[in-house]
Amino acid sequence: MLTDPRTGHPRPHPAASGGPGTAESAEAAVAAARRALPGWSGLTARERARRLLRFATRMEDAAGEYAAAERAGTGKPFADAAAEVAQCADLIRFYAGAARADLAPAGGHRLPGRESWVRWEPLGVVAAVVPWNYPLLMAVWRFAPALAAGNTVVVKPAETTPDSALLAARHAHEELGPGVLTALPGGRETGRLLVGHEGVDAIAFTGSRAGGLDVAARAGVRRVSLELGGNCPALVLPDAPAYTWERLADACVYNAGQSCAAPARVLTPRSCYERTVAGLAGALAARRAGADFGPLNNPEQLKRFDGLLAASRAGVRHVGPVAPAEGERDGYWRPATVLAGLPDDDPAVCEEVFGPVLTVQAVPDEEALVRTANGMPHALAASVWGASVHVVLRLAGALDAGEVWVNCHLEQTAELPHGGRRQSGQGTDLSVLALAEYQRPKTVTVALE
Repeated sequence: MLTDPRTGHPRPHPAASGGPGTAESAEAAVAAARRALPGWSGLTARERARRLLRFATRMEDAAGEYAAAERAGTGKPFADAAAEVAQCADLIRFYAGAARADLAPAGGHRLPGRESWVRWEPLGVVAAVVPWNYPLLMAVWRFAPALAAGNTVVVKPAETTPDSALLAARHAHEELGPGVLTALPGGRETGRLLVGHEGVDAIAFTGSRAGGLDVAARAGVRRVSLELGGNCPALVLPDAPAYTWERLADACVYNAGQSCAAPARVLTPRSCYERTVAGLAGALAARRAGADFGPLNNPEQLKRFDGLLAASRAGVRHVGPVAPAEGERDGYWRPATVLAGLPDDDPAVCEEVFGPVLTVQAVPDEEALVRTANGMPHALAASVWGASVHVVLRLAGALDAGEVWVNCHLEQTAELPHGGRRQSGQGTDLSVLALAEYQRPKTVTVALE
Protein backbone atom coordinates (compact mmCIF):
# COMPACT_ATOMS: atom_id res chain seq x y z
CA MET A 1 0.00 0.00 0.00
CA LEU A 2 1.26 3.48 -0.90
CA THR A 3 0.59 6.43 1.38
CA ASP A 4 0.55 10.18 0.92
CA PRO A 5 3.15 11.47 3.40
CA ARG A 6 1.37 14.82 3.65
CA THR A 7 -1.80 13.18 4.98
CA GLY A 8 -0.72 9.73 6.12
CA HIS A 9 -3.63 8.30 4.12
CA PRO A 10 -3.50 5.61 1.43
CA ARG A 11 -3.03 6.73 -2.16
CA PRO A 12 -3.54 4.87 -5.42
CA HIS A 13 -0.72 3.10 -7.19
CA PRO A 14 0.46 5.01 -10.27
CA ALA A 15 -0.68 3.77 -13.64
CA ALA A 16 1.38 0.88 -15.05
CA SER A 17 3.09 0.23 -11.72
CA GLY A 18 2.29 -3.45 -12.11
CA GLY A 19 2.11 -3.94 -8.35
CA PRO A 20 4.89 -5.64 -6.37
CA GLY A 21 7.84 -6.80 -8.41
CA THR A 22 8.27 -10.52 -9.03
CA ALA A 23 10.96 -12.75 -10.46
CA GLU A 24 9.00 -12.72 -13.71
CA SER A 25 8.84 -8.93 -13.86
CA ALA A 26 12.57 -8.64 -13.11
CA GLU A 27 13.29 -11.19 -15.83
CA ALA A 28 11.16 -9.28 -18.31
CA ALA A 29 12.79 -5.92 -17.48
CA VAL A 30 16.34 -7.25 -17.84
CA ALA A 31 15.45 -9.13 -21.02
CA ALA A 32 14.01 -5.96 -22.55
CA ALA A 33 17.18 -4.04 -21.64
CA ARG A 34 19.34 -6.81 -23.12
CA ARG A 35 17.38 -6.79 -26.38
CA ALA A 36 17.69 -3.01 -26.64
CA LEU A 37 21.43 -2.96 -25.89
CA PRO A 38 22.90 -3.69 -29.37
CA GLY A 39 20.79 -1.05 -31.04
CA TRP A 40 21.33 1.62 -28.39
CA SER A 41 25.06 1.03 -27.89
CA GLY A 42 25.51 0.77 -31.65
CA LEU A 43 24.32 4.32 -32.22
CA THR A 44 26.90 7.02 -32.70
CA ALA A 45 27.43 9.31 -29.73
CA ARG A 46 25.83 12.06 -31.78
CA GLU A 47 22.64 10.09 -32.39
CA ARG A 48 22.37 9.00 -28.75
CA ALA A 49 22.80 12.63 -27.79
CA ARG A 50 20.03 13.72 -30.17
CA ARG A 51 17.62 11.22 -28.62
CA LEU A 52 18.59 12.15 -25.07
CA LEU A 53 18.02 15.81 -25.89
CA ARG A 54 14.54 14.95 -27.15
CA PHE A 55 13.94 13.04 -23.91
CA ALA A 56 15.03 16.10 -21.89
CA THR A 57 12.67 18.29 -23.88
CA ARG A 58 9.86 15.82 -23.27
CA MET A 59 10.57 16.01 -19.54
CA GLU A 60 10.49 19.80 -19.64
CA ASP A 61 7.25 19.80 -21.62
CA ALA A 62 5.70 17.52 -18.99
CA ALA A 63 7.32 19.31 -16.04
CA GLY A 64 4.02 19.77 -14.22
CA GLU A 65 3.22 16.07 -14.54
CA TYR A 66 6.67 15.11 -13.26
CA ALA A 67 6.42 17.52 -10.33
CA ALA A 68 3.02 16.08 -9.41
CA ALA A 69 4.48 12.56 -9.58
CA GLU A 70 7.34 13.60 -7.29
CA ARG A 71 4.97 15.21 -4.79
CA ALA A 72 2.68 12.16 -4.73
CA GLY A 73 5.33 10.02 -3.10
CA THR A 74 7.41 12.57 -1.21
CA GLY A 75 5.00 15.33 -0.19
CA LYS A 76 7.68 17.95 -0.90
CA PRO A 77 6.53 21.48 -1.78
CA PHE A 78 5.61 21.98 -5.43
CA ALA A 79 8.33 24.60 -5.96
CA ASP A 80 11.00 22.17 -4.75
CA ALA A 81 9.66 19.36 -6.91
CA ALA A 82 9.51 21.62 -9.98
CA ALA A 83 13.07 22.82 -9.40
CA GLU A 84 14.30 19.23 -9.16
CA VAL A 85 12.55 18.30 -12.42
CA ALA A 86 14.36 21.22 -14.09
CA GLN A 87 17.66 19.92 -12.67
CA CYS A 88 16.90 16.48 -14.11
CA ALA A 89 16.31 17.82 -17.61
CA ASP A 90 19.53 19.82 -17.34
CA LEU A 91 21.48 16.72 -16.27
CA ILE A 92 20.21 14.73 -19.24
CA ARG A 93 21.24 17.56 -21.56
CA PHE A 94 24.66 17.78 -19.88
CA TYR A 95 25.41 14.07 -20.39
CA ALA A 96 24.08 14.14 -23.94
CA GLY A 97 26.89 16.58 -24.72
CA ALA A 98 29.54 15.19 -22.38
CA ALA A 99 29.44 11.75 -23.99
CA ARG A 100 30.55 13.31 -27.28
CA ALA A 101 33.79 14.65 -25.74
CA ASP A 102 36.96 12.58 -26.00
CA LEU A 103 38.05 11.67 -22.48
CA ALA A 104 40.15 8.63 -23.39
CA PRO A 105 43.89 8.36 -22.67
CA ALA A 106 45.94 9.59 -25.61
CA GLY A 107 46.49 7.10 -28.40
CA GLY A 108 49.01 7.18 -31.19
CA HIS A 109 52.57 5.94 -31.61
CA ARG A 110 53.28 4.27 -28.25
CA LEU A 111 55.12 1.12 -29.41
CA PRO A 112 57.74 0.73 -32.16
CA GLY A 113 56.05 0.10 -35.49
CA ARG A 114 52.60 0.15 -33.90
CA GLU A 115 49.64 2.50 -33.69
CA SER A 116 47.33 2.30 -30.67
CA TRP A 117 44.15 3.84 -29.45
CA VAL A 118 41.64 3.34 -26.64
CA ARG A 119 37.96 2.62 -27.14
CA TRP A 120 35.54 3.38 -24.30
CA GLU A 121 32.75 0.83 -24.43
CA PRO A 122 29.51 0.53 -22.42
CA LEU A 123 29.29 -2.04 -19.64
CA GLY A 124 25.99 -3.43 -20.89
CA VAL A 125 22.79 -3.60 -18.83
CA VAL A 126 22.94 -1.40 -15.73
CA ALA A 127 20.66 -1.89 -12.72
CA ALA A 128 20.07 1.41 -10.92
CA VAL A 129 18.51 1.04 -7.46
CA VAL A 130 17.50 4.46 -6.15
CA PRO A 131 15.98 5.80 -2.90
CA TRP A 132 12.80 7.62 -1.95
CA ASN A 133 14.21 11.01 -0.93
CA TYR A 134 14.78 12.31 -4.49
CA PRO A 135 13.00 9.72 -6.64
CA LEU A 136 13.55 11.34 -10.04
CA LEU A 137 16.78 13.21 -9.35
CA MET A 138 18.63 10.17 -7.97
CA ALA A 139 17.39 8.09 -10.91
CA VAL A 140 18.65 10.68 -13.40
CA TRP A 141 21.99 10.97 -11.59
CA ARG A 142 22.40 7.27 -12.42
CA PHE A 143 20.68 6.70 -15.74
CA ALA A 144 21.72 9.88 -17.59
CA PRO A 145 25.47 9.10 -17.73
CA ALA A 146 24.80 5.38 -18.13
CA LEU A 147 22.55 5.94 -21.15
CA ALA A 148 24.86 8.56 -22.63
CA ALA A 149 27.70 6.03 -22.42
CA GLY A 150 25.69 3.52 -24.45
CA ASN A 151 24.28 1.26 -21.73
CA THR A 152 20.65 0.29 -21.26
CA VAL A 153 19.23 0.77 -17.76
CA VAL A 154 16.67 -0.85 -15.49
CA VAL A 155 15.71 1.52 -12.67
CA LYS A 156 14.31 0.07 -9.46
CA PRO A 157 12.64 3.00 -7.65
CA ALA A 158 11.87 2.90 -3.94
CA GLU A 159 8.69 1.09 -3.03
CA THR A 160 7.05 4.27 -1.71
CA THR A 161 7.96 6.52 -4.68
CA PRO A 162 7.62 4.74 -8.04
CA ASP A 163 5.60 7.47 -9.76
CA SER A 164 8.22 9.64 -11.49
CA ALA A 165 10.43 6.71 -12.55
CA LEU A 166 7.45 5.07 -14.26
CA LEU A 167 6.67 8.33 -16.04
CA ALA A 168 10.29 8.71 -17.16
CA ALA A 169 10.38 5.14 -18.45
CA ARG A 170 7.20 5.71 -20.44
CA HIS A 171 8.63 8.81 -22.08
CA ALA A 172 11.99 7.11 -22.65
CA HIS A 173 10.20 4.26 -24.43
CA GLU A 174 8.81 6.81 -26.88
CA GLU A 175 11.90 9.00 -27.26
CA LEU A 176 14.82 6.57 -26.84
CA GLY A 177 13.30 3.27 -27.91
CA PRO A 178 11.80 0.18 -26.24
CA GLY A 179 13.87 -1.30 -23.42
CA VAL A 180 16.51 1.45 -23.32
CA LEU A 181 15.21 2.69 -19.95
CA THR A 182 12.88 0.46 -17.97
CA ALA A 183 11.32 1.03 -14.53
CA LEU A 184 10.85 -1.97 -12.24
CA PRO A 185 8.73 -0.99 -9.21
CA GLY A 186 8.65 -3.09 -6.07
CA GLY A 187 10.18 -3.52 -2.65
CA ARG A 188 13.50 -4.80 -1.33
CA GLU A 189 13.02 -8.29 -2.72
CA THR A 190 12.51 -6.81 -6.19
CA GLY A 191 15.81 -5.00 -5.82
CA ARG A 192 17.54 -8.21 -4.77
CA LEU A 193 16.11 -10.04 -7.75
CA LEU A 194 17.35 -7.34 -10.09
CA VAL A 195 20.82 -7.03 -8.55
CA GLY A 196 21.30 -10.78 -8.53
CA HIS A 197 20.14 -11.30 -12.12
CA GLU A 198 22.86 -12.78 -14.29
CA GLY A 199 21.81 -10.55 -17.17
CA VAL A 200 22.82 -7.40 -15.28
CA ASP A 201 26.37 -6.23 -16.01
CA ALA A 202 26.73 -3.43 -13.43
CA ILE A 203 24.87 -2.02 -10.45
CA ALA A 204 24.47 1.57 -9.28
CA PHE A 205 22.98 1.84 -5.81
CA THR A 206 22.05 4.86 -3.74
CA GLY A 207 20.72 4.19 -0.25
CA SER A 208 21.64 2.92 3.19
CA ARG A 209 24.93 1.34 4.22
CA ALA A 210 23.14 -1.93 5.00
CA GLY A 211 21.58 -1.92 1.56
CA GLY A 212 24.92 -1.14 -0.06
CA LEU A 213 26.63 -4.04 1.69
CA ASP A 214 23.87 -6.37 0.52
CA VAL A 215 24.28 -5.11 -3.05
CA ALA A 216 28.05 -5.55 -2.92
CA ALA A 217 27.68 -9.11 -1.64
CA ARG A 218 25.26 -10.03 -4.44
CA ALA A 219 27.24 -8.26 -7.17
CA GLY A 220 30.30 -10.50 -7.07
CA VAL A 221 32.94 -9.20 -9.47
CA ARG A 222 30.56 -6.97 -11.42
CA ARG A 223 31.06 -3.19 -11.42
CA VAL A 224 29.30 -1.51 -8.49
CA SER A 225 28.84 2.18 -7.73
CA LEU A 226 27.64 2.97 -4.19
CA GLU A 227 26.45 6.17 -2.49
CA LEU A 228 25.57 5.29 1.10
CA GLY A 229 24.76 8.38 3.13
CA GLY A 230 26.55 11.12 4.96
CA ASN A 231 25.89 12.27 8.57
CA CYS A 232 27.74 15.34 7.38
CA PRO A 233 29.67 17.73 9.65
CA ALA A 234 29.51 21.53 9.46
CA LEU A 235 32.47 23.32 11.07
CA VAL A 236 31.47 26.75 12.40
CA LEU A 237 34.41 29.02 13.31
CA PRO A 238 34.32 32.08 15.58
CA ASP A 239 34.46 34.41 12.55
CA ALA A 240 31.62 32.66 10.71
CA PRO A 241 29.61 35.11 8.60
CA ALA A 242 26.33 36.47 9.95
CA TYR A 243 24.40 34.55 7.29
CA THR A 244 25.72 31.19 8.53
CA TRP A 245 22.64 30.34 10.60
CA GLU A 246 20.19 31.08 7.82
CA ARG A 247 22.11 29.11 5.20
CA LEU A 248 22.63 26.13 7.49
CA ALA A 249 18.94 26.21 8.43
CA ASP A 250 17.92 26.24 4.77
CA ALA A 251 20.17 23.27 4.01
CA CYS A 252 18.94 21.43 7.10
CA VAL A 253 15.23 21.62 6.29
CA TYR A 254 15.47 21.23 2.50
CA ASN A 255 13.59 18.04 1.66
CA ALA A 256 12.86 17.78 5.41
CA GLY A 257 16.52 17.01 5.99
CA GLN A 258 16.24 13.80 3.98
CA SER A 259 19.40 14.42 1.96
CA CYS A 260 22.56 12.33 2.24
CA ALA A 261 24.68 15.46 1.95
CA ALA A 262 22.60 17.62 4.32
CA PRO A 263 24.34 19.19 7.33
CA ALA A 264 23.82 17.06 10.42
CA ARG A 265 26.61 17.56 12.98
CA VAL A 266 27.54 21.17 13.73
CA LEU A 267 30.98 21.40 15.36
CA THR A 268 32.20 24.65 16.84
CA PRO A 269 34.90 25.89 19.27
CA ARG A 270 33.70 26.42 22.83
CA SER A 271 34.29 30.16 22.46
CA CYS A 272 31.34 30.46 20.06
CA TYR A 273 29.24 27.51 21.16
CA GLU A 274 26.45 29.52 22.82
CA ARG A 275 26.27 31.89 19.85
CA THR A 276 26.05 28.96 17.44
CA VAL A 277 23.26 27.23 19.36
CA ALA A 278 21.27 30.46 19.66
CA GLY A 279 21.79 31.39 16.00
CA LEU A 280 20.68 28.00 14.71
CA ALA A 281 17.74 27.83 17.11
CA GLY A 282 16.48 31.20 15.92
CA ALA A 283 16.88 30.35 12.25
CA LEU A 284 15.16 26.98 12.51
CA ALA A 285 12.32 28.43 14.59
CA ALA A 286 11.40 30.52 11.54
CA ARG A 287 10.98 27.45 9.32
CA ARG A 288 7.64 25.68 9.72
CA ALA A 289 7.09 22.04 8.87
CA GLY A 290 4.09 21.93 6.58
CA ALA A 291 4.35 25.51 5.40
CA ASP A 292 8.05 25.86 4.57
CA PHE A 293 9.21 22.27 4.12
CA GLY A 294 7.70 18.85 3.58
CA PRO A 295 7.10 15.73 5.65
CA LEU A 296 9.17 12.66 6.33
CA ASN A 297 8.63 10.07 3.63
CA ASN A 298 7.12 6.96 5.18
CA PRO A 299 6.10 5.28 8.46
CA GLU A 300 9.38 3.37 8.70
CA GLN A 301 11.41 6.57 8.45
CA LEU A 302 9.08 8.29 10.93
CA LYS A 303 9.59 5.51 13.47
CA ARG A 304 13.36 5.61 13.05
CA PHE A 305 13.46 9.40 13.38
CA ASP A 306 11.31 9.42 16.52
CA GLY A 307 13.39 6.63 18.05
CA LEU A 308 16.68 8.46 17.58
CA LEU A 309 15.34 11.69 19.07
CA ALA A 310 13.79 9.83 22.00
CA ALA A 311 17.08 8.06 22.68
CA SER A 312 19.12 11.26 22.48
CA ARG A 313 20.53 12.52 25.77
CA ALA A 314 20.68 16.13 24.57
CA GLY A 315 20.44 18.57 27.45
CA VAL A 316 19.25 21.38 25.19
CA ARG A 317 16.44 21.08 22.65
CA HIS A 318 15.06 23.84 20.48
CA VAL A 319 12.02 22.70 18.52
CA GLY A 320 10.45 24.68 15.69
CA PRO A 321 6.77 24.98 14.72
CA VAL A 322 4.59 22.57 12.76
CA ALA A 323 1.95 24.14 10.52
CA PRO A 324 0.26 21.55 8.27
CA ALA A 325 -2.52 22.60 5.94
CA GLU A 326 -6.12 21.67 6.54
CA GLY A 327 -6.59 17.95 6.05
CA GLU A 328 -2.87 17.19 6.47
CA ARG A 329 -2.59 16.93 10.24
CA ASP A 330 -2.10 13.17 10.08
CA GLY A 331 0.89 13.54 7.76
CA TYR A 332 4.45 12.62 8.65
CA TRP A 333 5.41 16.11 9.82
CA ARG A 334 8.31 16.64 12.16
CA PRO A 335 9.65 20.04 13.27
CA ALA A 336 13.08 21.49 12.69
CA THR A 337 15.13 20.76 15.81
CA VAL A 338 18.44 21.76 17.37
CA LEU A 339 19.98 19.29 19.84
CA ALA A 340 22.82 20.56 22.02
CA GLY A 341 24.49 19.60 25.27
CA LEU A 342 24.91 16.00 24.14
CA PRO A 343 27.72 13.48 24.61
CA ASP A 344 29.98 12.41 21.77
CA ASP A 345 28.39 8.95 21.66
CA ASP A 346 24.82 10.23 21.53
CA PRO A 347 22.61 8.30 19.06
CA ALA A 348 21.66 11.54 17.30
CA VAL A 349 25.37 12.18 16.68
CA CYS A 350 26.53 8.69 15.78
CA GLU A 351 23.57 7.79 13.57
CA GLU A 352 22.45 9.66 10.47
CA VAL A 353 19.09 11.01 11.63
CA PHE A 354 17.98 11.87 8.08
CA GLY A 355 15.54 14.54 9.13
CA PRO A 356 15.35 18.28 9.93
CA VAL A 357 17.75 18.06 12.88
CA LEU A 358 21.09 19.68 13.69
CA THR A 359 23.23 18.52 16.61
CA VAL A 360 25.71 21.04 18.03
CA GLN A 361 28.93 19.97 19.76
CA ALA A 362 31.61 22.14 21.33
CA VAL A 363 35.26 21.22 20.73
CA PRO A 364 38.39 22.76 22.27
CA ASP A 365 40.38 23.79 19.18
CA GLU A 366 40.84 23.63 15.42
CA GLU A 367 42.61 20.28 15.55
CA ALA A 368 39.67 18.82 17.45
CA LEU A 369 37.28 20.18 14.83
CA VAL A 370 38.93 18.08 12.13
CA ARG A 371 39.40 15.03 14.36
CA THR A 372 35.75 15.04 15.44
CA ALA A 373 34.47 15.73 11.93
CA ASN A 374 36.49 12.82 10.54
CA GLY A 375 35.66 10.59 13.51
CA MET A 376 32.51 9.08 12.03
CA PRO A 377 32.52 6.21 9.52
CA HIS A 378 30.71 8.27 6.88
CA ALA A 379 32.73 10.57 4.62
CA LEU A 380 30.41 12.01 2.00
CA ALA A 381 30.29 15.78 2.41
CA ALA A 382 31.06 18.58 4.86
CA SER A 383 31.12 22.36 5.13
CA VAL A 384 33.32 25.00 6.77
CA TRP A 385 32.06 28.41 7.89
CA GLY A 386 34.50 31.26 8.53
CA ALA A 387 35.97 34.49 7.17
CA SER A 388 39.70 33.70 7.20
CA VAL A 389 40.55 32.31 3.76
CA HIS A 390 43.68 30.42 4.76
CA VAL A 391 41.95 28.83 7.76
CA VAL A 392 38.83 27.64 5.93
CA LEU A 393 40.86 26.28 3.03
CA ARG A 394 43.21 24.46 5.37
CA LEU A 395 40.24 22.86 7.13
CA ALA A 396 38.56 22.01 3.81
CA GLY A 397 41.71 20.19 2.76
CA ALA A 398 41.94 18.30 6.06
CA LEU A 399 38.37 17.01 5.98
CA ASP A 400 37.94 13.46 4.76
CA ALA A 401 34.94 13.92 2.48
CA GLY A 402 34.15 13.69 -1.20
CA GLU A 403 32.65 17.16 -1.31
CA VAL A 404 33.35 20.20 0.89
CA TRP A 405 31.56 23.55 0.82
CA VAL A 406 32.85 26.79 2.31
CA ASN A 407 30.23 29.24 3.62
CA CYS A 408 27.49 27.31 1.86
CA HIS A 409 26.10 23.78 1.94
CA LEU A 410 24.18 21.40 -0.31
CA GLU A 411 24.90 23.30 -3.52
CA GLN A 412 25.53 21.10 -6.56
CA THR A 413 25.62 21.31 -10.34
CA ALA A 414 26.05 18.89 -13.22
CA GLU A 415 29.67 19.95 -13.82
CA LEU A 416 31.00 19.13 -10.32
CA PRO A 417 31.56 15.54 -9.09
CA HIS A 418 29.87 14.11 -6.01
CA GLY A 419 30.88 10.88 -4.30
CA GLY A 420 31.67 9.31 -0.95
CA ARG A 421 34.61 7.81 0.84
CA ARG A 422 34.92 5.11 3.50
CA GLN A 423 31.45 3.98 4.66
CA SER A 424 29.74 6.52 2.39
CA GLY A 425 30.56 4.30 -0.56
CA GLN A 426 32.64 4.56 -3.68
CA GLY A 427 32.05 5.85 -7.16
CA THR A 428 31.21 9.21 -8.68
CA ASP A 429 27.94 10.92 -9.51
CA LEU A 430 27.71 14.09 -11.60
CA SER A 431 30.35 15.68 -13.87
CA VAL A 432 32.10 14.06 -16.82
CA LEU A 433 33.81 11.73 -14.34
CA ALA A 434 30.52 9.86 -13.87
CA LEU A 435 30.72 8.61 -17.47
CA ALA A 436 33.64 6.39 -16.45
CA GLU A 437 31.37 4.63 -13.93
CA TYR A 438 29.47 3.12 -16.85
CA GLN A 439 32.27 2.48 -19.36
CA ARG A 440 35.29 0.22 -19.70
CA PRO A 441 38.39 0.81 -21.82
CA LYS A 442 39.61 -1.42 -24.60
CA THR A 443 43.07 -0.87 -26.03
CA VAL A 444 43.51 -1.61 -29.74
CA THR A 445 47.05 -1.87 -31.11
CA VAL A 446 47.77 -2.37 -34.82
CA ALA A 447 51.08 -3.55 -36.28
CA LEU A 448 52.16 -1.25 -39.08
CA GLU A 449 55.15 -3.39 -40.12
